[in-house]
Amino acid sequence: MNAAVGDTRRRPSETRDRWVPASSYALLLAILVVLPGCTGSPSSPGTAATPAASASQGTAPMQGGPLSPGSPSAQAGQSTPAAPQTPDVTQKLDVGLQLPWSVVFLPDGTAVVSERDTAQVKSIRNGQATTLGEVPGVEPGGEGGLLGLALSPEFVTDRWMYAYFTSSDDNRIARMKLTGDPSGMVTLGKAEVIFSGMPKASTHNGGRIRFGPDGFLYVGTGDSQRREQPQDTNALGGKILRLTPEGHPAPGNPFGDNPVYSYGHRNVQGLAWDNAGRLWASEFGPDVDDELNLITPGGNYGWPTVTGAPGRSGLIDAKVVWPSTSDASPSGLEIVDGVAYTGALRGQRLWAVPLNGETAGSPVAYFTREYGRLRDVARAPDGTLWVISNNRNPDFALILRPAP
Repeated sequence: MNAAVGDTRRRPSETRDRWVPASSYALLLAILVVLPGCTGSPSSPGTAATPAASASQGTAPMQGGPLSPGSPSAQAGQSTPAAPQTPDVTQKLDVGLQLPWSVVFLPDGTAVVSERDTAQVKSIRNGQATTLGEVPGVEPGGEGGLLGLALSPEFVTDRWMYAYFTSSDDNRIARMKLTGDPSGMVTLGKAEVIFSGMPKASTHNGGRIRFGPDGFLYVGTGDSQRREQPQDTNALGGKILRLTPEGHPAPGNPFGDNPVYSYGHRNVQGLAWDNAGRLWASEFGPDVDDELNLITPGGNYGWPTVTGAPGRSGLIDAKVVWPSTSDASPSGLEIVDGVAYTGALRGQRLWAVPLNGETAGSPVAYFTREYGRLRDVARAPDGTLWVISNNRNPDFALILRPAP
């Protein structure tokens, strides 16, 4: 694969680049999916998938090319996972939000969505969107604003919702209570900043947050156009961070009393765990080599030295590489029943990557250019999969079910 090349996307820089512990009109498209099992022919990981035909049009997706040198599945004795079946669209649901970025679900199935530029948090229930409140201190601009949401693992008792957002100085994380009244109305409580100092810019702000199986908060950050940051383990840009629910470096982090969990990233916007508790992350390349990575504590993923899977000693290769960013630009990520689903922004499709342990198969594309830019992917309590878009067009939700 390619070494890093000149980054041609616009990215003027702004302020702050070190860890500061905290003291003190596009609309929504949600695709709801009941997921299929894995079936079909084996396919190859670590390569670009040939642009796939739309699955919902009944055309079989095309498979990837030959295995790249050094790809884990190219080694003897390892089998490649099979491709997933095509999901069926069974329902369309209109919702009506502006530039949604992240979706999480309350225990009763209510969807809670962040709107990047309005800084509002909204709920979706019974086909209606309701404003829960506005996160204070959000300063939208470029790719910044109100970004990722996460619910506490103890949400039933503590009611904490966490939000990653861009302020006037940096990117930061706050938590606030979601409180309800006897009528079922939910409101957004006062924001408490728990972590700050993540660098901001007009692009490369990262923004995905998610609690892991260990109960700690994982944070995907971007390099904020500061290429010295990803290789500096004392800086917060270009990292995956691991924090306690109170915003402190989690115990057992690989660099001691430091929030950094992995480094050498460019712009992480997807985090998900497989059934064995392995962390995977989706990441934007520059003008080449978008990635799906299997995350190792303390691992160096190469940016800005390399992109993709060049087999460089001391650096961890991506498990899947999309050489053309026009096919992918992967944002939100979810893993269900051994398949990693990621929404593609420039690629305007839903990518499904079958997984088998630490092996990733060839990506398969669904809904290519049917629904526009896909921002987030999240599983609801009822087993459906929501895919959120931000197209500056009327939004809608689709319910997908597996093929028989």
